Amino acid sequence: MKDLILKAKNKHDLSFDEIVALLKYKNQDEIFKAANEIREKYVGNGVHIRGLIEFSNVCKQNCKYCGIRAQNKCQERYRLSEDEIIQTVSEATNLGYKTIVLQSGEDDYFDEKKMISLIKKIKKYDVALTLSIGEKTHENYKAYKMAGADRYLLRIETTDKTLYKKMHPNMSFENRKLCLYNLKNLGFETGSGCLVGLPEQSIESLACDILFFKELEADMIGIGPFIATKKTPLEMFQNGDIFLSFKVMAIVRLLMPDINIPATTAMETLLEDGRKIALQSGANVVMINITPQIYRLRYNIYDNKNFANVSLSEIKKLLSSLNRTVALDFGSHKS
Repeated sequence: MKDLILKAKNKHDLSFDEIVALLKYKNQDEIFKAANEIREKYVGNGVHIRGLIEFSNVCKQNCKYCGIRAQNKCQERYRLSEDEIIQTVSEATNLGYKTIVLQSGEDDYFDEKKMISLIKKIKKYDVALTLSIGEKTHENYKAYKMAGADRYLLRIETTDKTLYKKMHPNMSFENRKLCLYNLKNLGFETGSGCLVGLPEQSIESLACDILFFKELEADMIGIGPFIATKKTPLEMFQNGDIFLSFKVMAIVRLLMPDINIPATTAMETLLEDGRKIALQSGANVVMINITPQIYRLRYNIYDNKNFANVSLSEIKKLLSSLNRTVALDFGSHKS
């Protein structure tokens, strides 16, 4: 296994069987250490802070693991107005945020015209803008890009077609992939990612996920554990293995050394030091929830999510304890 880790560090390439072997390797600290060394070598000690605005929890989809799925009639819905979004962006830039992430459910109220208006107004604040609003047409994505959007996050969640179909009723795995390649071809910095620990998911499936990210040449990958959430069809299942999530993230860093990898909120939700461990295992990005406080509890994509919300000052304190700094640039993937 030491030879495999060394190969990953030096060549940034492993076969399917080699990835499976590393995912099954019990001495995970060796993998974490290697990933941390590669992170420092390729992207340095600066950590990019993104300001996350969850601007609508309305969603037309019914992903079985998600608390804001359309069929969850217990969920109190909300939408921020354009003025509320712009006011939040203004406050964030005054605090020094360099990137704004607009995230929502798949909410058709925010059509192409509304999104273009938002994008243009946000870009006047001299920030990098990331969208995370789901599956759209090629024409939609092109319009967002022309309006000034820089990045787009669309997690594949799983590359196991059978499992994808079970987890995403009335959605198409092929269209999900097409959207990702459309984004890449349009020049977006393209982010994806997966859930670790979905019911019926295998280690081999996770290895395929990792190889897919490499094939896509993704610019950012977010890895998070599955969290069983009330009012969803999966509420009685066991949560995903947090340490397997760290391991998947670390292997992604070894194979894709210069990309952006966030320490996801889900990791902190399942483990008190989750964000800290992630930052020591390959992560170089932290997203801070800057959604107006009155709405935060309603963006309940998984249970206890808001317990992991932190302030900018808390993140700076954590980074200082790790001898890391807040990066002052826009945090683009430069390769």
